[in-house]
Amino acid sequence: MVWSGVDSITRYLHLFKGKRVGLITATTGLTKDFRSTITILHENCNLTAMFSPEHGVRGDLDAGALVETYTDPRTKVPVYSLYRKDSKRLTKEMLEKVDILVYDIQDVGVRYYTFIYTMLYALEDCAAAGVEFVVLDRVNPLNGVNVEGNILQPGFKSFVGNYELAVRYGLTAGEVAVMANDQMNWKAELHVVRLEGWKRSMSFPDTGLTWVHPSLGIPRYETALLYTGTCLFEGTSCSEGRGTTFPFEMIGAPFIEAQQLADEMNALRLPGVYFRPVHFKPTSSKHSGELCGGVQLYITDRQVIKPLEVGVSLLFTIRDLFEPFAFLPPVKEGSRPFIDLLGGSSIYRTKDIQAKQLLEQFAEDSRQFAEMKQQYHLYH
Repeated sequence: MVWSGVDSITRYLHLFKGKRVGLITATTGLTKDFRSTITILHENCNLTAMFSPEHGVRGDLDAGALVETYTDPRTKVPVYSLYRKDSKRLTKEMLEKVDILVYDIQDVGVRYYTFIYTMLYALEDCAAAGVEFVVLDRVNPLNGVNVEGNILQPGFKSFVGNYELAVRYGLTAGEVAVMANDQMNWKAELHVVRLEGWKRSMSFPDTGLTWVHPSLGIPRYETALLYTGTCLFEGTSCSEGRGTTFPFEMIGAPFIEAQQLADEMNALRLPGVYFRPVHFKPTSSKHSGELCGGVQLYITDRQVIKPLEVGVSLLFTIRDLFEPFAFLPPVKEGSRPFIDLLGGSSIYRTKDIQAKQLLEQFAEDSRQFAEMKQQYHLYH
């Protein structure tokens, strides 16, 4: 049985004694018996402030919705926004409210997922202000071994990629914090409340833990695994399944012929996945209310599937088969196309490049990152 950091918090209360405690958390900040980390710290420490990432500390805000400062109605503790239009950083005024800041959010182990940057921004800000930082560690649901994809290039940093990680990085949040603190020479006073019982080879279904969706777009473990590759479709004219009951598990568009796409994808014989032709109408996001043809992805073997390979292969198959396919333009003048930010480079838009070539280029980055990260492993 695996125990998350918060399940061991009572053994670390000495860290918080006599200090004003701040907390960054979300819906996944729960003990094994579903007690909120908010409640645990409020009852056992002097919780003086909370800081809200995307979706809010209690998960009541939509993806991309800006967060305003408010008072939590249950604890009466003020909640400050880390998801503002102008900034996603801690301010000097916020940091003056606390002596030690706790982070407890379930990560998904994929570079595009924004919670990891909320943590890293906060770690850097706390280091500069002399505020202690605590990570209540949680499992990497995709396991701590497999690495996939290229390393983010420095000129392509954004809130969906702000550190030189591989796409699938095979580290826990605590390990990422240790790595960044060392590599960036932040010199933060960092504490990691470690997992118990977790082994690097474990994927989420092996842990005995209950899946609590970290955001509405990731309702299941299977979604998180496929998201490694299918999130790339957020940078395209295709629906990534938002506005359906299977976000990131169904990909489609009005211009796609479903059976043709399914046949082409299944002919590739990619390990651990099957493609079923589907038709769907998203209720929100891209192609809302329009009938889309496409495929639903089924994981047939989670041990052998390479989800980034799956996503890249599907993206380029659609690009080559269906002429209306397009990469979306930049959201604002002077910025990069979203596919560049997700991809960590402009390589996806390179004319005539094919999936096999792309993946071959990524392989060396994956190897280098997998080797480098070992020095920061906290678990075997």
